[in-house]
Amino acid sequence: MSVFSERIKNGIVTENPIFVQVLAMCPTLAVTSSVENGIGMGLAATVVLIGSNLFISLLRKVIPDKIRIPAYITIIAAFVILIQFLLQGFVPALYKSLGIFIPLIVVNCVILGRAESYASKNKPLPSVFDAIGMGLGFTIALAILGSIRELLGAGSILGFKVFGNSFEPAIIMVLAPGAFITLGILMALLNQKSINKTNKVNNKIAHFHEIDPVTGECTGCGSCAHSCKK
Repeated sequence: MSVFSERIKNGIVTENPIFVQVLAMCPTLAVTSSVENGIGMGLAATVVLIGSNLFISLLRKVIPDKIRIPAYITIIAAFVILIQFLLQGFVPALYKSLGIFIPLIVVNCVILGRAESYASKNKPLPSVFDAIGMGLGFTIALAILGSIRELLGAGSILGFKVFGNSFEPAIIMVLAPGAFITLGILMALLNQKSINKTNKVNNKIAHFHEIDPVTGECTGCGSCAHSCKK
């Protein structure tokens, strides 16, 4: 079970497709003008990820290496068409709002990338959990971007007013420049956090340790969590 939880964590945190790998920027910047659009796109991509990863993993020993990319795209396209029909039939408002970005899931580099780098090399169950992790990471990132942009650009979340009538919305936040600004600030904050963590680890490693020649234990600083061995 640790392998499966690791795949979930990997998609949400370690290799988040938006904040870490900086993939799928086109739908990320285009559909996150609201939380609803962001979550809708994320969940649609997650369903396609799960279905395509599962089938590609099942067929990984059957698909010839020379035509693997066209085969992957064909499998992904089948699931995208299914999702497109379901959204059009049951959530027409969301389908209309997302527009061209639903069929463009076919060429979403997150989905094709997981098919090539993971599903084609691993068994079905781990591939499904990898898809769930990446899909959740994608959805969460879109939801965060959408909530910030909708809150500052319209003063509401999911259509519910958050600020009073005196609030002056920053219209730029629901336009294209707002998407770049929000994503840039979030990535800068996350990168700074990562840099601080790395520096902290490096400082610990670089700290002077004096090793007792008899016991082999650290006697230099007295602040080590564990004894330092030669």
